[in-house]
Amino acid sequence: MRAGSRPQDLRRPGHRPVGLDGTPRFVEMARQASGCEVWQQDFLRLALPSERFDGIYANAALFHVPGQELPQVLQALRGALRPRGVLFSSNPRGGNQEGWNRGRYGAYHDLDGWRALMTAAGFEELEHYYRPSGLPREQQPWLASVWRRAA
Repeated sequence: MRAGSRPQDLRRPGHRPVGLDGTPRFVEMARQASGCEVWQQDFLRLALPSERFDGIYANAALFHVPGQELPQVLQALRGALRPRGVLFSSNPRGGNQEGWNRGRYGAYHDLDGWRALMTAAGFEELEHYYRPSGLPREQQPWLASVWRRAA
């Protein structure tokens, strides 16, 4: 399952990407552009099949989930992963604050805060890095991390 990116990027022999978006128009656009299966679901009302996916790619998506809802969303994503499945997430980083910013809701976590949320949801960290690479940390606004569904 992928959120926040293009399903066709992962379409390779043996891979069957599934897109996910909450906006009907974007779902239809993604279906037409990719030829892939794309589901319309809201993060706050996920209805995902149990242990279906080897990986979930959530690029610039999970930071729109309010902090009070994030534990249940992460649990739903964990439940949709097969044992030892992997979740990639990339979110703008911050000081664990949330609220409206230029008309969009965002929750901006630092590494320790994000680790605590992911660990509590049953994930183990594989790696993390800041983007874009090659710049001083204060010029790297994105925290990318890779997690495995813990046993």
